[in-house]
Amino acid sequence: MKVEINSSALADAVAWTTRVIPARPATPILAGIRLEAIDGTLQLSAFDYEVSARHHIEAGVDEAGSVLVQGKLLADITKSLPAEKAYLATDDSKMTISSGKSTFTLQLMPDAEYPDLPIVPAKLGQVDGPTFAQAVAQASVAVSREENRPVLTGVKITFEGDKVVMTSTDRFRLSRAMFTWTPQNPDVNTVTLVRGSLLKDVARSLDTAQNVVIDFDEDNPTMLGFENAGRVSTSQLIDGEFPAVDRLFADDYPIQVVINRQQLIDAIKRVSLVAERNAPIRMVFAGQELTLSAGAVDEAQALETLDVDMDGDDITVAFNPSYLVEGLAAITEPFVRMKMTTAVKAVEFNGQQEADSDESMDYRYLLVPMRFNS
Repeated sequence: MKVEINSSALADAVAWTTRVIPARPATPILAGIRLEAIDGTLQLSAFDYEVSARHHIEAGVDEAGSVLVQGKLLADITKSLPAEKAYLATDDSKMTISSGKSTFTLQLMPDAEYPDLPIVPAKLGQVDGPTFAQAVAQASVAVSREENRPVLTGVKITFEGDKVVMTSTDRFRLSRAMFTWTPQNPDVNTVTLVRGSLLKDVARSLDTAQNVVIDFDEDNPTMLGFENAGRVSTSQLIDGEFPAVDRLFADDYPIQVVINRQQLIDAIKRVSLVAERNAPIRMVFAGQELTLSAGAVDEAQALETLDVDMDGDDITVAFNPSYLVEGLAAITEPFVRMKMTTAVKAVEFNGQQEADSDESMDYRYLLVPMRFNS
């Protein structure tokens, strides 16, 4: 293989592709990245049996060929190359990378032992990049870190006609984002459960100027694919039953409060400075005021009052301040509507554009209150 290529484009492509290589691969061969030079392109791929990544960039191919090299080492090398043309050349046992006055030599890995990449499923539909990225950021807020409960580390994605709903829960809170997309089949109706970490990773590396194509085979529902700007990621779906969470949303909320979102976030951050780890922050709603407080009587305390627009009876609730801020930060509108039933039942948070407008249902965040000492 002999290739001439832009060093910056090479570094970006290698970094994106090798991100799926685990820190401790199940077998040494999975630490590799495959490079294939063919028809004026350099194709890159990596795979760990659960997640795959494929990318291709333009290259001057003097001699076609395919090799496997250490992925993380190649990523470190390519990001350090001078901003000049890079040249890749291989012989029987090694690959030489040269750029400017720098030259590196890597030992080749046994390409024949590398597993075949999964076949990318058929196209299910597509959505614009910014919409997809925002929905993933919102829906993944409540993804659990409990690896012993795999279903809670995933995001449930429901495709129904031109609507897509993404949901996650860690048992203490629930995040749900909804958006409109363009399906291949207008009658599509299917549900998938994909790793939240992969979904966030895909969204982080998007070219938001281009659409995201989602791939899925309803006849072989084991894998979800994502295509964007020439990059293709696939992920094995999580096998398990996602909790039945729809019943957690109340049909009616007798207590509703509208607050300036950023003012609320800032106040929570200030008041929670005195809260011990995992200690709740208290929210007392009375009249048209919200009083936030934290801290114990014999220790540091904080108190702050905000003006609110409230309908319903006075109520006091308490929350984990981190969970509260993370949910509020995912709302994109300038105002937030808190909807409550009782002090111990889940509270729903929605964004709204104006102080007196209706709330948006595109993003719904549920948070279970904590018990507190009055």
